[in-house]
Amino acid sequence: RLSAGAGGVLRAGLIPPLVLKLKTELDEIQELILDTLSNCLRVEVSEALEAGVVTVLKEKLSHPSTAIRSKAAWVLLEISSHAEGKVAVCKEEVIPVLVSLLEDTHPEVQVNATGTLMFAVVTPQGRSSAMGAEAIPPLLKLVAEETSKARLNAIKTLTLLAELPEGRQTLLDHRDTVLQCLDDPSEAVQRAAEIAITVIDWKP
Repeated sequence: RLSAGAGGVLRAGLIPPLVLKLKTELDEIQELILDTLSNCLRVEVSEALEAGVVTVLKEKLSHPSTAIRSKAAWVLLEISSHAEGKVAVCKEEVIPVLVSLLEDTHPEVQVNATGTLMFAVVTPQGRSSAMGAEAIPPLLKLVAEETSKARLNAIKTLTLLAELPEGRQTLLDHRDTVLQCLDDPSEAVQRAAEIAITVIDWKP
């Protein structure tokens, strides 16, 4: 359900000016803007996309502040949950930057980057871009870390990459990493691992 605040921001046409302000404001204000955008873009993305939000967010993914990197990745996650958002994320070449964030030192950044990647690789362009950026090794690393908060998203992303012949080929060599997730304390991770193994073992 859309919060009253987000509805008001959308109706008042405030998305384009907020996107503009994101480029220049102080870090604390940028954080507030990113919070506002994440609430609004859950619902409606076209206005923000027209205002060039993806290009601005792509820059913020390299910001020295952990909070800003994490929030920018979260807003991109909201954007890439929409079909037109997935297209924009691929077109603006955000995927290689997201792949580099899989090795970020901060777990929240990793989680949000992996979540965005998971949505983006649903598309054929997203999958080929992720393969080109060599996403499989850092994703496997997240799957192998038992305490990783990004583990579930990483398994789901690898499952999508395993739909490509070269992705499946690579993952066959790392089947054990995914198999160990069948004993994960989280049921969601267990289920995701079962699906991943089915896809990896699929014989065309």
